[in-house]
Amino acid sequence: MRTKALFTMAALVLATSTLAVQKKGKAAPPPLPRLDLSKPEDVVTANRKMQSSTIDGKPMIFDFWGKTYSRVPGERDRLLFTWHAMNIRATKSVTDEKGQKGYKMVSREVVFYEDPATGEILRKWKNPWTGKEVDVLHVSNDPVNQGGSFPMTSRGPAKWMGESKNGLGVLAFEVPLFYRNPLSGDYQENVGGFYHATEMFLFYYRDEELLDPAKDALMNVQVGWTRLSSWLPWMEMSGRAGELYFHGAGVKIDSFDKLSEVTRQEIETNYPIYKTPPDLDDNRPNETSWTYFKKVIDARKK
Repeated sequence: MRTKALFTMAALVLATSTLAVQKKGKAAPPPLPRLDLSKPEDVVTANRKMQSSTIDGKPMIFDFWGKTYSRVPGERDRLLFTWHAMNIRATKSVTDEKGQKGYKMVSREVVFYEDPATGEILRKWKNPWTGKEVDVLHVSNDPVNQGGSFPMTSRGPAKWMGESKNGLGVLAFEVPLFYRNPLSGDYQENVGGFYHATEMFLFYYRDEELLDPAKDALMNVQVGWTRLSSWLPWMEMSGRAGELYFHGAGVKIDSFDKLSEVTRQEIETNYPIYKTPPDLDDNRPNETSWTYFKKVIDARKK
């Protein structure tokens, strides 16, 4: 009798366990492997997580701020203005003609110049070299898109350029700019008239978040940004010797409401289109501060 009772109890336990498994459904799939940055495909994924999100159309924002100084031969550098800026972006999965899977990115950006003493957004600015008061034209670039990023490029397989120590990584890269200045005439090769600048970026991140396949985006990202450039056209420097350098820092956020207050209020009041990224299929030519300035000046002349 005791043996029969034990057999009955074992059968009941087995039946109960089977029912529990049936209620839960199939066993959970094994976890996805961590990204391997020696593989070009995973490099593309890591870059997409850094810059935006692996989810098509999910908006991401870089919120950043800093200072702008002048550098003129023979005089001390001057703090001209502070600034707040943001770039709102999204990505879309694409496939190239070779069948490679990658992504493209759409974005637009603003930079608002501020009075260093009060923090208020500048509408007018007195040029300390000419003594003239000029209208301030803030950066309002729409769009600033990026073409397709794929594992194999014209320069070879995609490579991860970041370096890590103790679980923390930094990605550094430079963007040298040299192109025809839209404000110049037809003889640029003869007399100059090219726009010459350099932008330098630092992205700080955590390895665990970068390599985790369950994370669609890196959110613990800090940014350093430096820019060397010619005088801004609205400053009306008339070819004077010297240049500007911008120095700033920022963070990546996932909501317009998390922007710094000064940026959010200015966008809501005067630039509401910048609350969302461009359409994912946006194919317009990119805007720069120079092409935008030219449009404004041309419109004023008309």
